[in-house]
Amino acid sequence: MDLGLRPQSAKLLEDVKAMIRDEIMPLEDEYHAEIGKGDRWSYTERQAEILEGLKAKAKERGLWNFWLTDSDKGFGLSTVEYAYFAEEMGKTPMGAEVFNCSAPDTGNMEVFERYGSEAMKERWLKPLLEGEIRSAYLMTEPDEASSDATNISMSCVRDGDDYLLNGEKWWSSGAGDPRCKVYIVMVKTGGEEVRTYNRQSMIVVPADAEGVEVLRPMHVYGDDDAPHGHMHIRFNDVRVPAENIILGEGRGFEIAQGRLGPGRIHHCMRAIGQAEAALEMMCRRGLERVAFGKPIAQLGANYDIIANARMEIEQARLLCLKTAWMMDQGDARAAAPWISQIKVVAPLMSIKVIDEAVQMFGAQGISQDARLASMWKHVRTLRLADGPDAVHRRQVARTELRKYTQEKV
Repeated sequence: MDLGLRPQSAKLLEDVKAMIRDEIMPLEDEYHAEIGKGDRWSYTERQAEILEGLKAKAKERGLWNFWLTDSDKGFGLSTVEYAYFAEEMGKTPMGAEVFNCSAPDTGNMEVFERYGSEAMKERWLKPLLEGEIRSAYLMTEPDEASSDATNISMSCVRDGDDYLLNGEKWWSSGAGDPRCKVYIVMVKTGGEEVRTYNRQSMIVVPADAEGVEVLRPMHVYGDDDAPHGHMHIRFNDVRVPAENIILGEGRGFEIAQGRLGPGRIHHCMRAIGQAEAALEMMCRRGLERVAFGKPIAQLGANYDIIANARMEIEQARLLCLKTAWMMDQGDARAAAPWISQIKVVAPLMSIKVIDEAVQMFGAQGISQDARLASMWKHVRTLRLADGPDAVHRRQVARTELRKYTQEKV
């Protein structure tokens, strides 16, 4: 089991690390200070200058679209190799977008590349690969337990050469971004005579389609995440061409597994990066801050806290790399329980480390003067995004129990 990097990939990773450390992180505070100046749902001139300038540098240097694993459009990285890149990008809020590796775009681009028609690839995939537009993935519904995708109820009815969409979606991450031009939407098709698992479909909807109504931004612990946003959207007789359905009616589950598996592990990789960033902040604070005549790292149980953080990060990273290796073997069914394991483990570990860093910083740790509070909110959200912990634990337990019984569990 090879969990390492090829020499050419290791060199690329060093270039990414250097750009994050030397060029992206020094601009973080200035970039985020621009949010709220004027319209929260647009980018100020300075914000755009910072972000687009960094993206242009990354593209010029060939540090672009690393997520395209096993593809002739990217670097041909394995999932194991990409894990190291995603971890580094997770250390800074701007990291993923600077290298065109942001969610939900990466998952949507994978859908277009793997399953989309040539017309979809030309209209949507091409500008997404160039970082010219953003996208959103709409699955969760306000009135349904969407962790069970068979509950998805948004109506998608064939009407001549079109489909008519009616219903509501929420937590549509990225839909608030003024650059978001396209949605991939999970919908319900077919009649009651169709088998339950063949009633879910995915369809492409232009963000400016007539009848699309953005109701409100959803708040994450009181923060609207502008200008990215997680929007609550209503579809009122939204009409899209029939050719916008991906692969055909009833293929939604098949596509979702191709999309959500990689997406889940990407989230986990970035969560590990955030834990590393929090541990570094904790250590620096512990050595610089003095109380009772000593650096606070030497007080109380802080040695144990720092040591445990390092050990738990290493354990989570190894599980993440093994999961990535399982994905690289090409058996999605075999990889699924491993994806569920790391989807539970990585956010829990990262939340713990970030929280300990907050404690080391004291009151500053929960303030706007340290980014730990926003890191905590982001990672806490991951315990719900792409399936809550309980659902993933259920999958892990079912896999384990099958070893010992022939009964359905």
